[in-house]
Amino acid sequence: MEIRKHERGNLKTEYGVLVERLLPWPALNAPFEGAWCVIEPGGATTPHSHHEYEIFIAASGSAVIESEGERKPFAAGDLVYMQPNKHHQIVNESDADFQFFSVWWDTDMSDRFQARDQA
Repeated sequence: MEIRKHERGNLKTEYGVLVERLLPWPALNAPFEGAWCVIEPGGATTPHSHHEYEIFIAASGSAVIESEGERKPFAAGDLVYMQPNKHHQIVNESDADFQFFSVWWDTDMSDRFQARDQA
């Protein structure tokens, strides 16, 4: 077992919010990547889309997720799946941090995983 500790001091700005990329790491052979994300009160991710599949797992607080003209509440305990190339943004309209984990993958990541796994 290997435990990776989240360190708020390691957060860097990506997509307009605070992010700590946690995956991959050398001991982990996984077909995906991930990051711990913090949206401060009044903040939002930069609206964007990308070719990867993605899930968001809300850990604490509440926010709103917007995608393709839809706007829905997103709160601790919720899980959101985003298909590739869907324009999306997460907005924290609350007065507390919104924290979530993002996991993304594509076929290239899966191919690299399989090659490492078979080596």
